[in-house]
Formats: sequence, C-alpha cells, structure tokens
Amino acid sequence: MRFARCAVAFLCLAPFALLADEPSGQTPDSAGPLGLVKDRPAEGRFVETDRGFMVPYTVKLPLKAGETDPTFTMLPIPGGTFRFGSPDTEPGRDASEGPAFEVKVEPFWLADKEVTWAEYQTFMAMTDIFVNFAVQNVRPVEDPQAADVISSPSNLYEPSFTYVNGQEANLPAATMSQFAARQYTKWLSLLTGEFYRLPSEAEWEYAARAGSNGPYFFGDDASQLDDYAWYEANSDDATHPVGQKRPSPWGLYDIYGNVAEWTLDAYTEDGYAKAKEQGDTAAEVLQWPTTRYPRTLRGGSYAMQADQLRSASRWPSSDDEWRTSDPNYPQSPWWLTEAPTLGVGMRIVRPLNPPADVQAKERFWKADIADIQDDVDSRLSDGKGALGRVDPDLPAAKEASGKK
Repeated sequence: MRFARCAVAFLCLAPFALLADEPSGQTPDSAGPLGLVKDRPAEGRFVETDRGFMVPYTVKLPLKAGETDPTFTMLPIPGGTFRFGSPDTEPGRDASEGPAFEVKVEPFWLADKEVTWAEYQTFMAMTDIFVNFAVQNVRPVEDPQAADVISSPSNLYEPSFTYVNGQEANLPAATMSQFAARQYTKWLSLLTGEFYRLPSEAEWEYAARAGSNGPYFFGDDASQLDDYAWYEANSDDATHPVGQKRPSPWGLYDIYGNVAEWTLDAYTEDGYAKAKEQGDTAAEVLQWPTTRYPRTLRGGSYAMQADQLRSASRWPSSDDEWRTSDPNYPQSPWWLTEAPTLGVGMRIVRPLNPPADVQAKERFWKADIADIQDDVDSRLSDGKGALGRVDPDLPAAKEASGKK
C-alpha cells in the first residue's frame, strides 16, 4: 500500500511509500550511490527525488567488536514542511516548545534504531587500536587537527555504572557526551565514505511526527505508548533491546523512550523565538551551541513519564550535574557519570545533500567550543583516549597490525 498524499498540515515534497511488510532496500554492494536507485522500486519504502529514489540500506561495520560485525539500517525520510513545536493547548507542554512555526525539511536518511552497544563498542575499541598503531609507528598522526583524525573515547573508568543496564549487543548505547556522539559520526563517516551526523532538533521532530500534528504520531491517547515505547510505566527502570516495540509509521523504532537522543542544538529555555527569526528551513533554525550546556535531547528515556515522550518534548543536558562523580580533572569529555545519563543515547542521520566541503562537515563533528577541545587535549596528554586517522583502509591496517 502506497500513500500518495500526506496528512493535513503536512506538505509532502516527495512521494513516500509505506508497506506493511519489512522494507526492502539496498546494500553497500549495490550499484550506484548508496541508498539511491534509478528505477522506481516495485515494493518497500522509498522517497522520490530529483537524484533518484531514496531506499533503505544496511551497512556492516568492518571492525569487529565481538564475534560478529554489527550492522545498522538507514531509512529514507521525505522532505516536507511541518509545524515545529507544540501548540499552547497541548497537555504537558513546556514553554520551551514554542512558539510553534512552519519549517521546511530536506530529505534525509535516519537510522531505524538507536545506536547500539554493538555499534558503539566498535568505536570505543579504536582507543586500543590507535595506541597499538602508535607503538608500531603505523598510520602516524602528524596533525591532530587534520580532517581525517578523530579522538576516540577513554576506556571506561567505572564500567559497572555505564553498563548497569547491561552491555548486550542489542541494547542502546548510553552515557556518551554529545561531543563523543559527534566524534562517533565523524568516525563512521570517514570509515564508510558517507556523511553521517546527529540530527537537528527540527529534523528529529519532523521524523518523529511522521506527518502527524498531535502529541504523538499515533494521536493524543498516551495509553498507546505501551505499544511503541519503553518508559516509566513499563520499563522496570532499565533500557531494553532496540526494535522490540512497534515502529512508527515511518519505520522508526524507539523514537519515543528507551534512551533520549542527542541532537545538534543548544537548548533554549525561551523556546523558538530566535530560531523563528533566523529563517524557515531546518538548516536555518538550527541553534548552534556556544556554551558547554545545556544542549538538547529528544524522545525521552525509559525513566521518563508519558508527557516527556511527546514529539515536541525537549530535555536539556547539564554537564556539571551529569559528571559530578567523575574523578578526572578535567572531567571526561567523552563520558557522563550520573544516573540520568543512563538514559542518554543517540541516533544518526545522513542528509541527501551533504555539505560540499570538509570544513562545513567538520562543524557537525568537532568540539564546538574551546573548553571542550581543551579538555580533550588534556585527557589525551594523560593517555586517556587516543587520536587516530580514519579512512576505508583502517580495517586492513588493523588486521595487519595484529590487533584483535
């Protein structure tokens, strides 16, 4: 079944096919640009664009974190216009969710699930791999600020905290800082040759709404959350394997609950008044951070109440409160240490039209204020975390170095 028309107040700029069965798609070995096909698919999810048809695709990470290489799947999200924020009359509304206004969003791919431990631990393993490279003088880092260099997170000081809910491969990764999440997307981009990043608030809310206008994509009856989300009422105060609940109409699992998801934006207590003045596209209304915190998470976590999982609900970070028990000085730029952050995770996006140059891409990946970069440099000088070059040749270099 295909939907040629969109919901009221949702301007569909490209057809989006939705089928009841599992989405068909493209693998990295398919001909043509990844996630784009020339001919209209006979089935499955797709978005028509002037560059071809966007389809789902699955990527295998070629660096083993365990017995199997983890994979992730990206789903096409159509471009369109939606009302960003919540109306004054929405139950549970916070003042920061308005004033609501219309925003245009370009097509993009969004991960169907939150980043799992299987995926994130592959990134975490880079620290020991990079250290081994340095010992063997393999792939030396001559310029720490080079476009192909990333900082990998320090090995966990207290794993029992981060893994209090388990570290099974299919659990959502948690307790990473926003900076670490940004570096993960840079690592993934350099490794695969595609451009990945965190979603903006506007992109996240647009995808979560899936053409809807109410508090949730299924309407205003919060009792239906049990079918779609892990939250305070049904989670037993813990995260759960991704993809167990029903997906959204656009195929997204756990878009509400389980772990709240980092976005690129600063958290603005006065809402979207400034954003509204900046323009009417997702790129124009993005609130680039200028301070360490607060920054915005979306979707709510397993520990939150139903009204905190609404499509427009926002959660501010607080680095001072979220790293109190970190014994390091300066405190880790990669890890958070307090209970609320057990419900902090991430989901990745890939825009159809990526930035044209490396400098523009770096804005989505790098430390965006001097204090964070200073903390990174200090921890690296103490042997916490590591720097390394990343490109598609990294897996072969790792195998040649003998690092398991």
